[in-house]
Amino acid sequence: METRRFIQCDVFTPIPTLGNALAVVVDGEGLSDETMQRFAAWTNLAETTFILPPRGDTADYMLRIFTPTREMLFAGHPTLGSCAAWLYCGGKPEEFGIVRQECGVGIVEIDITDSRRPAFVAPPTEIRPMQADSFDSIVDALEIPRDAILHTAELDNGPVWQVLQLDSAGAVLQIDSSRVRWPTFRAIGMIGAHPRGSECDYEVRLLAPSSGMSEDPITGSLNSALAHWLQADGRLKDSVTVAQGTCIGRHGRVSINPVDSHNVKIGGQTHILIDGTVLL
Repeated sequence: METRRFIQCDVFTPIPTLGNALAVVVDGEGLSDETMQRFAAWTNLAETTFILPPRGDTADYMLRIFTPTREMLFAGHPTLGSCAAWLYCGGKPEEFGIVRQECGVGIVEIDITDSRRPAFVAPPTEIRPMQADSFDSIVDALEIPRDAILHTAELDNGPVWQVLQLDSAGAVLQIDSSRVRWPTFRAIGMIGAHPRGSECDYEVRLLAPSSGMSEDPITGSLNSALAHWLQADGRLKDSVTVAQGTCIGRHGRVSINPVDSHNVKIGGQTHILIDGTVLL
């Protein structure tokens, strides 16, 4: 066992302790897959990450991301939180203003020119029709009125999401998350618009996440996929702010900023709450 730098941070919120917590082992070099998975299960957080040296010269570091039960190719709040932890511990990017993270979906660029609210370039998302049997089982289990559903899709940006856009943020907030659980139901994302003039433009929820919780506090990768979906359908014209975690007492805020017709940045604030070491 070795002493390794350890950070615990809170991601995607302006208010510390009301976002999505992340554990980061800043020096993960030499750890086995089994040790990483066991430690992620022990932290009992939605995700735990391990920062490693990059495998080539195109990235500043490599990131591995684990839930308590499995490894993930990509996740949003681990991307922003790990970048913040790496910078906090003295990491310096090769190119000013951009951190390049290597992970399971390739290289993800993180724009740090706004130090208060860094943003990553959302990785590509494959957009497919939601299968009829998936639609029926989700709608029936959650008792969603079918006339409240505006759009549906299956989105794949590493994780796979079954997503529904409802006719209002209020309809999204009314859903009872206790009706669905992993692994019978997998990664159900919902989005609905707030009334014009509200603090946030959309409300988002993720039900039945792979972490085993009934609902995820704030989900950068889901918001990334939703952003590409809205953009592809011509429904994302300007920058928007998303609220998530409202139903479970969190104050998640995600900024979605179109870059061009095919790219979008996902941003939010990170707060370092624990700085120490861990024996692994």
